[in-house]
Amino acid sequence: MRLLLLAAFALTACAEPAQQSQATVAQEPPVQQARVVRSYPHDPRAFTQGLIWMDGKMFESTGMIGASTLREVNLADGRVIRSTPFPPGNFGEGITAWGNEILGITWQDGIGYRWDRNTFRQTGTWRYSHEGWGLTHDGRSIIMSDGTADLRFLDPATMAEQRRLTVTSGGNPVPRLNELEFVNGEILANVWQSPMIARIDPADGRVKAWIDLSAQVRESGDNTDRVLNGIAWDPQGRRLFVTGKYWPKLYEIELPPLAANAN
Repeated sequence: MRLLLLAAFALTACAEPAQQSQATVAQEPPVQQARVVRSYPHDPRAFTQGLIWMDGKMFESTGMIGASTLREVNLADGRVIRSTPFPPGNFGEGITAWGNEILGITWQDGIGYRWDRNTFRQTGTWRYSHEGWGLTHDGRSIIMSDGTADLRFLDPATMAEQRRLTVTSGGNPVPRLNELEFVNGEILANVWQSPMIARIDPADGRVKAWIDLSAQVRESGDNTDRVLNGIAWDPQGRRLFVTGKYWPKLYEIELPPLAANAN
């Protein structure tokens, strides 16, 4: 059942070889069902790309040309408190907080932005030569996804690449890594067009477990546009929030414990 579930969502680009050993199959990470603690209203017009929680506030980035924004939203009712657009022609992607700034990237424009977190005033830019998908940080490096199985670790000051990490599940690369969040020493990652969140070991890129949000995807409408995308962690309240593109709800879910042999 586990292998059928994993094969169904986003690993088709790296199908298992026919002669794969039984030892490799046995290493497939467990699938954990998401348990919803609470749900909140979410703007169903928001093509969600990034989601972060800081200083008791929720921030979100949205995509699509002409509709890409950085916004602060009210958790209780989903209301947009304030918003600033990405520059004209840009397709906004993931965001993360760093110091007094919010950093945001664009899909195929090759440019990232820095905003003052209190005023949303743009304070800087940087360039990159690959696609931009998701963004988070581990307290030392900015971590960026580009739609492949690789995560790039960047210097926060210069945004120069420090190292690259290939994410694997059961020995196979996991492509389409998208929105990211660093939680308790793990990197959580949406896989585009998948109902799964990967729980990644940042040391070796191994997926330690999958969190299955198939029920929440179905509740949202379960079409190609309304995909799971958006993970935010509240370290003080120890709350994990998830949502998706055009979803009418944002969910607080429980972070399941890992099995002892998954560490």
